[in-house]
Amino acid sequence: MNDFIAERDRPVLESRGLASFDELWALKLEAVDEPNVERGGWSSVYRLEMGETAYYLKRQSNHLTRSLLHPLGEPTFSREFRNIQRYQQLGIPTLQASFFGCRKVAGEQRAILLTRALDGWEDLDSCLARWPQLDETRRSAIIRAVGELARTLHQVGQVHGCFYPKHIFLCEQEGRWQACLIDLEKTRPLLLGRRDRIKDLEPLLRRAQRLGDEGVRALLAAYLNDAHAVEPWLQRLRQRRIDKESRA
Repeated sequence: MNDFIAERDRPVLESRGLASFDELWALKLEAVDEPNVERGGWSSVYRLEMGETAYYLKRQSNHLTRSLLHPLGEPTFSREFRNIQRYQQLGIPTLQASFFGCRKVAGEQRAILLTRALDGWEDLDSCLARWPQLDETRRSAIIRAVGELARTLHQVGQVHGCFYPKHIFLCEQEGRWQACLIDLEKTRPLLLGRRDRIKDLEPLLRRAQRLGDEGVRALLAAYLNDAHAVEPWLQRLRQRRIDKESRA
């Protein structure tokens, strides 16, 4: 079976004897959190440091997702890896995959996904937790970076499907804030125009109330690249929230 290995990571993996599925599967590490056992199997995440380069090693067994193309199920990492590749092809900032592979072992479906750690980056949730301590210049730059990320995502016809502050990572580079997305399992094509865009944005804005009304307007202005179009969108987002709460 052909595994994916990023060329820039191959030398460091080979130097540590970790350039194969079996070697990465057998590697003993301490998980960074409790295993995910929601789908009848398990899925765990580990931090792997090799010299100056850090990775997150994700391993899973019988942790499957089903679709029309895969009615019997496929590892969730398969879908995530495809979406990472799609995002990179479309120019959407995201994780860097270093290794991916799947195996069937005695009826067990195993998968490995190795990604470069986003060291030096901070998720939007953490930024919002200390929002009052940030100066106005930094707040504005973060809001603009998030709005531009959302615009890039939707302009190339993708819906993230889980567009929450904890899945948006930020980093200040050369005086400019950069933003990227993680957790791409639920990504799908944007098919319903504004309806899909509103549906994708509403959870983000609902969970980012620390931005305040002006911060939300600034984010929408960056997203739309048009400050004059903000109010109609804001009304639609508020209506979606009301509709959602009424159905709860």
